[in-house]
Amino acid sequence: MDDSANLNTPVSVQKIWEETCDAGFTMASEPLTGALLRVLATSKPGGRLLELGSGTGLATAWLLDGMDAMSTLVTVDNDAAALTILRNNLGNDNRLQVVCADGDGFIQDLKNTAFDLIFADTWAGKYRLLDRTLALVKPGGWYVVDDMLPRQNWPEGHATKASALVTALEQRDDFRIAKMSWASGVIAAVRI
Repeated sequence: MDDSANLNTPVSVQKIWEETCDAGFTMASEPLTGALLRVLATSKPGGRLLELGSGTGLATAWLLDGMDAMSTLVTVDNDAAALTILRNNLGNDNRLQVVCADGDGFIQDLKNTAFDLIFADTWAGKYRLLDRTLALVKPGGWYVVDDMLPRQNWPEGHATKASALVTALEQRDDFRIAKMSWASGVIAAVRI
């Protein structure tokens, strides 16, 4: 089985990828991660989804491709230039709310809300405010992170943070996790 063949990549991804490369953005989610996110989004009809760390919108495109017409996605990033690429390519989708804000502040400001899927692709909600973020996942909902396998572009000390995240997720009794040494390294956790 070739897991990268016939991914049925969303149409918007090619243009977003070209603009991402032109902008020099190097932390984009991989197509395999996107394909998994699309499957998980499809499993939540009418779902409320949250993406922490929008980047230029590559993972956003995959999530939107899996969502039905009644689902909504809030995507948050503090990089206005990256969000410009996302908005130019995906901004007309009425299921999407794009927020330019600090992820920590955004998470802390959320009140009386829960999500069917959270993709934490930045420090906020992944290495910071983990407990608060996991509390936002509905029972039966997904929490997903990628970039868990060592990479050349990891900053100093990142391996320690990734290892601590794995340990923290392994020790929780309110989530079941699957650790996948695949794509950039993915952990998918479902709330019991």
